[in-house]
Amino acid sequence: MKIKFHKKIVIVLSCILSGYALAQQGGWDLKQCIDYAIKHNISIKQNLITTEINKNNTLQSKANILPTLNFGVAHTYNFGQTIDRYTNTFANTQVLSENLFLSSNLVVWSGLSQYNTIKANEYNYLSSIENVKQLQYDLSLNVANAYMQVLFTDEQLKIAQNQFNISEEQLERTSKMVAAGTSPKTTEYDVKSQLANDNVNKINAENNYMLAVLNLKQLLNIDSMNYFFVVKPTIDVNDNLLLSKEVNQIYDLALKNQAQIKSAEYKIKSAEKSLLANKGKVSPTISINGSIGTGYSGLAKDIEGVKINGFQMSGFTNKGDTVFSPLTSFITKPKSFYDQYKDNINKSIGITLSLPIYNGLQTYTAIKNAKLNALNAKFGLDLAKQNLYKNIAQAHANALAALNKYKANKLSVAAAAQSFEFAQQKFNIGAISSFDYNQAKNRLFAAESNLLQSKYDYVFKLKVLDYYEGKPLEL
Repeated sequence: MKIKFHKKIVIVLSCILSGYALAQQGGWDLKQCIDYAIKHNISIKQNLITTEINKNNTLQSKANILPTLNFGVAHTYNFGQTIDRYTNTFANTQVLSENLFLSSNLVVWSGLSQYNTIKANEYNYLSSIENVKQLQYDLSLNVANAYMQVLFTDEQLKIAQNQFNISEEQLERTSKMVAAGTSPKTTEYDVKSQLANDNVNKINAENNYMLAVLNLKQLLNIDSMNYFFVVKPTIDVNDNLLLSKEVNQIYDLALKNQAQIKSAEYKIKSAEKSLLANKGKVSPTISINGSIGTGYSGLAKDIEGVKINGFQMSGFTNKGDTVFSPLTSFITKPKSFYDQYKDNINKSIGITLSLPIYNGLQTYTAIKNAKLNALNAKFGLDLAKQNLYKNIAQAHANALAALNKYKANKLSVAAAAQSFEFAQQKFNIGAISSFDYNQAKNRLFAAESNLLQSKYDYVFKLKVLDYYEGKPLEL
């Protein structure tokens, strides 16, 4: 049992020392948390993939204006009656034929449809980039909120620990007074009750801190079992900082730097170019095409000589003599692949004019839908600007309310601290009851907690305004 006990001590000390070593190396500040969260967030990774797809689509639309070039080869066995394309002879047996070709096509004019498609895809790609930035901004704000929640719960824990320590000291002092007979036993019970209540507050504060850390770690996609702690910077509250910021000034800055606004503007441009691309499909299309090919036929023969198979009567002379002519046949051999490929080369070049007349209203419908998409994109920008102004005005009002609440709580803490100091002095000499003492102590705890909460609430709301102004989220 002793060995196991010593092992436990060694393990605990090792954990403490390793934690201390990590602390010496420095914890996570807000910038590190934001950078890590952006790098490991799955939603951002998915949107980056979408951005890459849009980039590929842009490259593809640019490549579509280049000439096409295709190579093909066909190896064919014909059975039954057929006319051979290379020998132009009739055959009713199995014939082997091969065909090799190289073809190319270039669209010279398409009503600028291809050009406008390229521009539409480019704007769509830029819009997707801004969407990723918006996700990064939103995630940064969420991380900042979670980070400051960790700082808040940590300071809340310190306040609860301090209240617990005060009650412990008061219990020790009261116990001595009861033992000396200068204070009733009930006073000691009251102080013990208050100590138990302070212990509950401390445990709740510890739980809140652990949950805040866990929430931040999960937001960062960090293993919850890993050792983790944040840097605790000194945060000063500037009461006059908010007074220098007007809603319209912040809104004007936000219009220039907010990714959601830029994304909506790119969507309008993309929709307008898509409309022009669809209108271009009404225009005639002019293209140049060319090809070169050759082939082989199993019927092709080379003549090596002539064979006389006999004679036949073919007529009479003027004197009545019979005329005989020879019966001949050709001596042939199969024509080689090389010779046929060389002799059967054929080339072609041409210009094609295509004029759309009727295609089931597809072009007409595409133009109408493109017009509606362009109009919808404009509405999307208007809505984004409208929501942006509302959010900034609400954030500014919230920050102002938080500032007023912070100032009021600051005065409340000063008053509660002075009241508790007097109550503690009176309680120590038995001038007031333990109930009145505990009331003063609880008021101070509540006032300090409210001040701390209003402080971080105000600081975070200022960071929200910084976010709209395009400033980095730093503490």
